[in-house]
Amino acid sequence: MDGASYESFEDFITASADRLMRTAFLLTGNRHAAEDLLQGALERTYQRWDRDRIVTPEAYVRRVMVNAASRRWRSRQFFREVPLDAAAEKADASSAPELGLRDQVLRALHELPKRQRAVVVLRYYDDLPEAAVAEILGCSVGAVKSHASRALARLRTSQHLGDIRVRSERGH
Repeated sequence: MDGASYESFEDFITASADRLMRTAFLLTGNRHAAEDLLQGALERTYQRWDRDRIVTPEAYVRRVMVNAASRRWRSRQFFREVPLDAAAEKADASSAPELGLRDQVLRALHELPKRQRAVVVLRYYDDLPEAAVAEILGCSVGAVKSHASRALARLRTSQHLGDIRVRSERGH
């Protein structure tokens, strides 16, 4: 890879790393697994940066992450990994309500089948249009709509989000 290509890849990472990390976190539910997922996706993208002339690199990286996360879910490797420094992630008492809410949402997301979870993350969190989600997942727009509809119905009945629904119904 020549110097100019390396700089353009660095510029891409600088511009999109935070968004991609959030997507990876929502796909894995774990900061360490998200870092691994994103790093692997960026490595793969870097290897193809010059050779394939990637037109939409952020979409390409998202697709690589979704595919890699799907392989992890299938192999159940995701559930076996436990970070050793989880104790280092303790938060102060002032952020406890936020962390509780985040934990509830993550638990509800991880109840969803992998394809529905990917659609919810890409469509509603990353705010991508249905056509972009379909391209990333390699399916039709109709399939994206179907997965989104089923996922939202399932999230509405999730036991993990019960407290959130009760609070929102009461106007809190």
